[in-house]
Amino acid sequence: MALAPPTYPAASPALVSALLAEQAPALADLPVTWLATGWDNDTYRLGELLAVRLPRHEQGATLHTHETHWLPLLGPTLTARTPQPAFVGVPSERFPHPWAVVDYIPGATALELPVEESASFAEDLADLLWSLHQPAPTHAPVNPFRGGSLATPDADARVRERLARLARTGDAALANELLPRWKAWTAGPDFDGVDVWLHGDLHPGNLVVGPDGHLAGVIDWGDLTSGDPACDLATAWLTFDETGRRAFTERANQGGAIEDATWLRARAWALHLALVMTSRPDQHRALADAGRRALGALAGEPVGRPILRW
Repeated sequence: MALAPPTYPAASPALVSALLAEQAPALADLPVTWLATGWDNDTYRLGELLAVRLPRHEQGATLHTHETHWLPLLGPTLTARTPQPAFVGVPSERFPHPWAVVDYIPGATALELPVEESASFAEDLADLLWSLHQPAPTHAPVNPFRGGSLATPDADARVRERLARLARTGDAALANELLPRWKAWTAGPDFDGVDVWLHGDLHPGNLVVGPDGHLAGVIDWGDLTSGDPACDLATAWLTFDETGRRAFTERANQGGAIEDATWLRARAWALHLALVMTSRPDQHRALADAGRRALGALAGEPVGRPILRW
């Protein structure tokens, strides 16, 4: 969810159809309809079974390359569906960066559903993270914004600036509750384990829920990297209400108790990411609302060492 530079060129169904005619003519007759505009990609539905993803800026193109390279290797090892690439387009005069046709995963994102329904897929998401959080190779993608330590001057400055902005825009009481928690949660033990695979952007907009309420798939793997599992465990606050969070954390701990220090760092990551989620309310209102809800939940967490005993 890193901030995006200006977009290029404007995406449209006509552009998608032209790219398909140019590079994947066997798919060019399928109907194209807009599906979603994210921070890094525009996504279009292609027929019934496929989707087309076009990076919106140069950084998005880099993330796109990580996704299309690694998902075919990681996807079969995971407990939920991922948007596997069916065709990877190359840069051309029409569009200057790689793009892809991927599997369409039917369902609604968790962002579109009432948070009170989140408990229905909480255990599914915990299982997904146990299947994902395996040792990563040394040549895994490097993402300077995910999976590393938050106990750094740069991270501290970013969070403090966003908390100050929160205070200036009428939420001073909330910002005042969150600042001591940020200080405490980043002062705990840092991660010193083996780097594991991370999704890197596990907010409710990237979780697809099926009609049965279970997790149908996880999308938008551009931030894929390796590092501290706490980065992904932050979804406990970003995605769930208290009931769902309890179900998620209990299930996550069933796979082998997660250390309190990891959950402490997960709180710090949740605070950091929730502030990012709230930063573009005009463009992504639902995501900003989810971020604000997460900040409220975090303000109710203990300042010190967490005790995960429900």
